[in-house]
Amino acid sequence: MRLEQYWGVGPKTAETLRGSLGEEAAIAAIESADVRALADAGVSRGRATRVLRRAGGTEAMDLFGTRDAREVYDDLLDIAAGYAVTDHAADRVRVLTPLTSDERREDRLDDVLEARDAWAGLSETDREAVLDAFAEYDDAGGTDRAAVECALALREAGLAGGTFAALDGVDEASLREAAAALAALTDDGVAAGADDRLDRLRERAAAARDLADSAFDVVETVRERGARDADAFQSAVVGYVAEETGLTRGRVESASPDGAVDSADFVGSTLRTLADELAAAADERATEVRAELEADVADGGADVRAVVDAVSEIAFLLSLARFAVAHDLSRPSLDGDGVAVANARNLFLSGDVQPVTYGVGEHGISGDAPAGDRVAVLTGANSGGKTTLLETVCQVVILASMGLPVPAEAAEVGRFDTVVFHRRHASFNAGVLESTLKSVVPPLVGEGRTLMLVDEFEAITEPGRAADLLNGLVELTVDRGAVGVYVTHLAADLSPLPDAARVDGIFAEGLTNDLELLVDYQPRFGVVGKSTPEFIVSRLVANAGDRAVRQGFEELASAVGEEAVQRTLSDAEWTAGEK
Repeated sequence: MRLEQYWGVGPKTAETLRGSLGEEAAIAAIESADVRALADAGVSRGRATRVLRRAGGTEAMDLFGTRDAREVYDDLLDIAAGYAVTDHAADRVRVLTPLTSDERREDRLDDVLEARDAWAGLSETDREAVLDAFAEYDDAGGTDRAAVECALALREAGLAGGTFAALDGVDEASLREAAAALAALTDDGVAAGADDRLDRLRERAAAARDLADSAFDVVETVRERGARDADAFQSAVVGYVAEETGLTRGRVESASPDGAVDSADFVGSTLRTLADELAAAADERATEVRAELEADVADGGADVRAVVDAVSEIAFLLSLARFAVAHDLSRPSLDGDGVAVANARNLFLSGDVQPVTYGVGEHGISGDAPAGDRVAVLTGANSGGKTTLLETVCQVVILASMGLPVPAEAAEVGRFDTVVFHRRHASFNAGVLESTLKSVVPPLVGEGRTLMLVDEFEAITEPGRAADLLNGLVELTVDRGAVGVYVTHLAADLSPLPDAARVDGIFAEGLTNDLELLVDYQPRFGVVGKSTPEFIVSRLVANAGDRAVRQGFEELASAVGEEAVQRTLSDAEWTAGEK
């Protein structure tokens, strides 16, 4: 397979990769989802991530029928990657894609939840030991040696079985020898400290070369010591060089020339010959030591290869485990003909989040979530969490599609081929209407099963026509056997819905003492929710600092004319008076 055959790798990108990595290494980086290798080769991380996601399954990425669905997917993986224990694990998390079979999803869920339980069961000390081991692995560049040392550190921490089972059968003594050998081997030879004899030869060769580079200084030094005739001079040179290099006189004399024309020739020839001979001896010894070290690595070869793969996989699973523990994720049931969640939470929200229970389509989640309706029309309060609920359902479906646990006490997710998530967009023109219809309708009428999650469709056209279009989308969803949730403020304007559709409502209950909207985010099933603008206007009245602006808001509040609004206004005015 050539580089250009991978999605997103055009001639320019392919040439960049070939020039930096070579064809074979570039293909290996793509197949192993190595974002870092592609980025180091000159491909932007964003493009590298997109290429690797498609390499992992072009068909799988078709699950995301809209840009909003892809954004939820991207944001989820960014959150998960933030818990990665190594850089490479973070890259692997970011290129996760939906899996195309329930069997593969179940297998990944088994692995991730086993790792979650393993991480949750570690003491704080053991967790720190694991993180430190992987940090050192990262700092060392993820080399084979770093993987071996990481594996040894995990074993020393007493981690075994389950997620760490791949390390159970390794020979630690053999691994330690292999680690020492790998530490001693360099790309161009043998590292210092690997062999005492080699170190001495290198030191003496370097000393001889330094003396050879300053031969005239040697001549002057020896003459200053009083050597007058040729024999005395040559003897003094031999003694001086032996002192400076740590060699015996005999070893230095063996390098001395016969018939030197003068003192400078004698010194220069002796030192050059000595330096060359010592360098050759060092190279010969380095070859011998390298062969011995490679033999040590080969002896532990099977274990080394095993731990290199195991450390990478453990890092990946522990990264997802930490994500699952941090957000209290649980196993979804991959079953049913719809989607349902019990006490689900939106991962994009921080702080105390009210969990919600919801469902549409056929499902077996026990509790209050209705089952059987193909479509739910969700109505209710402004800022009442309707969009957040759609987003939460989208998160659960996407995570389950990748074989990952979900933010709910229980969830049941059916098989969907396309997720159409459409957020409210504030534009109001024919172009936006056309582009929106072109993005949401084709997946609905295409092959496969579609999940429709559409937010305030009426925001892109005039209300009267929006109600007609929304009625059409609900009927089309039912006719096509799809499942959908449509958020709208136009429930009263809709024609009678099909029998397979229902209306749900979210209700605001007033304002808090801090004038924040008090909302029960749990939808009430089969009930039309109220948008409750009176609470919003009441808050604006209470917070208005300018007298004229305040009077304007008071006129709007009076126009609503409901007793509950007047009571809210009185409370706000009384609170303001107290201040």
